[in-house]
Amino acid sequence: MSEHNMLEGKVALVTGAGRGVGAEIAKMMASRGAKVIVNDLGGEANGEGADQVPAMETVRAIRDAGGEAEANFNSVSDFKTAQAMVDQAVDTFGSIDIVVNNAGILRDVIFHKMTEDDWDSVINVHLKGSFNTSRAAATHFREQQSGAFVHMTSTSGLIGNFGQANYAAAKLGIVGLSKSLALDMSRFNVRSNCISPFAWSRMIGTIPMSTPEEKARVEKIKQMTPDKISVVATALCADTAHNVTGQVFAVRNNEIFLMSQHRPLRGMQEGNGWTPESVVDHAFPAMSTMFYPLDRSADIFSWDPV
Repeated sequence: MSEHNMLEGKVALVTGAGRGVGAEIAKMMASRGAKVIVNDLGGEANGEGADQVPAMETVRAIRDAGGEAEANFNSVSDFKTAQAMVDQAVDTFGSIDIVVNNAGILRDVIFHKMTEDDWDSVINVHLKGSFNTSRAAATHFREQQSGAFVHMTSTSGLIGNFGQANYAAAKLGIVGLSKSLALDMSRFNVRSNCISPFAWSRMIGTIPMSTPEEKARVEKIKQMTPDKISVVATALCADTAHNVTGQVFAVRNNEIFLMSQHRPLRGMQEGNGWTPESVVDHAFPAMSTMFYPLDRSADIFSWDPV
């Protein structure tokens, strides 16, 4: 194990930790002294199926490096099994100090073809799953007067993308969840932050590549490895980052960005009150220079990763 020990004595639950970003976060946290519950249902990128091998491989890698880890194969989308993950951490390692909500699936489809199942499946894993594990840990965090949440959001929600209404809604909802957690639990010395990761993973591998632009985007993403995300996730959970809460970061290879949050850009008032006509004739035109274009993530992060 590394000589660094910024998470020494802490117990972390990392969901979706069998592969990709989650596996790297689990291994990095273990290398910094944390004991880790490695959760992964082991399903396909679209959420179907189950396999215990991915979680066990991450556990084996942590143990081989001298760390402590146990596997968990539950689904985050079920409230009771999410509670069981936290119970396992407490029963096995004595406490729960960190929750990393990383588990996710994709069901990308253009909106007018999206089914109810496409919507529900993605919302249940990303947004409801993040609530489930966070709620299970919140009682312990309150009692011990400490704890850290890290949630994975996405520029698909923060900025926008084609064919991902379900995913974008879930990921932007996670930002609201994280901010609410930060506000509600600050009195208990509990922190909550989001990371929007840019990294090649199995899920990203499902992105369509039917056009030259899409192929170029995927090739660019392949340059960005998931271990870069683990560095920031681990740092956010250290006691030395106790003053960092309620924030949204983007991590893109060797770049770290603090993302903006919704605030008023411009205001107008009408002493006699607005009518629908005056809004169209005056308010909208006056504000139009500050309207946001229909950007996608790739339009904003257009340069090659550093």
